[in-house]
Amino acid sequence: MKPIALSETTRGRAYPGTVPRPLVIGHRGAPGYLPEHTRSSYLLALENGVDAVEPDVVFSRDGVAVIRHENEIGSTTDVADHAEFASRRTTKTVDGAAVAGWFAEDFTWDELSRLRCRERLPQLRPDSARRDGAEPMLRLQDLFDLVADFAERSGRRPGVVVEIKHATFFADAGFDVAALIGAELATRRPDAARLPLWIESFELTVLDRLADAGVPGTRVFLLEADGAPYDLVAAGGEHVRGYRAWASPAGLDALRGRVAGVSLDKRMILDPPRGAGGGRDLVGAAHERDLLVFTWTARPENAFLVRRHRRGGGRSAWGDYRGEWAELAASGVDGVFVDHPDIGVDAFTHVHRPLSRT
Repeated sequence: MKPIALSETTRGRAYPGTVPRPLVIGHRGAPGYLPEHTRSSYLLALENGVDAVEPDVVFSRDGVAVIRHENEIGSTTDVADHAEFASRRTTKTVDGAAVAGWFAEDFTWDELSRLRCRERLPQLRPDSARRDGAEPMLRLQDLFDLVADFAERSGRRPGVVVEIKHATFFADAGFDVAALIGAELATRRPDAARLPLWIESFELTVLDRLADAGVPGTRVFLLEADGAPYDLVAAGGEHVRGYRAWASPAGLDALRGRVAGVSLDKRMILDPPRGAGGGRDLVGAAHERDLLVFTWTARPENAFLVRRHRRGGGRSAWGDYRGEWAELAASGVDGVFVDHPDIGVDAFTHVHRPLSRT
């Protein structure tokens, strides 16, 4: 089979085996070193040579696309320290689970802009937690501007991988997610609009709506190792096609032409169920259907490594991350999300890649 161009946004790269390394994507910036989704975290990722950065997007009450890991903001901001917002603490059902805290959609952007960011995993990443309270939240437009400014200074063309969080939840709350994302993209300044863009979600419905609305960007379906897409569960009950089934040959057949690629929980590649194809088999099956393949998330701490690559020193100590990441690269994936951009770029630049198939 001849190498296939990934997409308009990645023209000049092809798979498998013709890319010198997978794309390295700064997952929420550089959260291995600085609180995620902050300006300094994204800037550090870009300065460390990533090909793209990835923001998670939720929405404020007034429809602003806000960059946060979840719509619950109590774990990643100092909102609990603001007495004026104490009464807004509540419990909501998000994707079928009860979640207590403060929620982005209950605040205007002006109110959210008063908050300061905090490290989400302070026990695993105490050095990052020392920067708690130093920086405000960002809007998606702020990140587009940051990346465009960096591109102008550096002469490079880094992209943005926008992850839409909890699309069904926001739709049920009255937000037209596809229209809001489309409006955000339409208002980018011209140099930002010329940079590579991917849009991903764990829910297919919102990706379909983006396509129907003609919203630009390369659409990627995120797959977890367990469970099922919440949009499908909400519409059809618990017996809908699960994420693992979407990664089967029949599932990939159904995705061909519907999305441009899949983004796999790395466990699907490294530790497939007994008798199931993993690694190069799974990635190769997606490539045969003209689907690009990303994987998430490459992190060096023992807490995040698959068992065979863990070493002594506790959960926060670094294990044999290079061994794990070499397995990911050898599978032929087209892109990898990393929390530590410096070692990610270094490791994935010096790994074995599979030979091209003919």
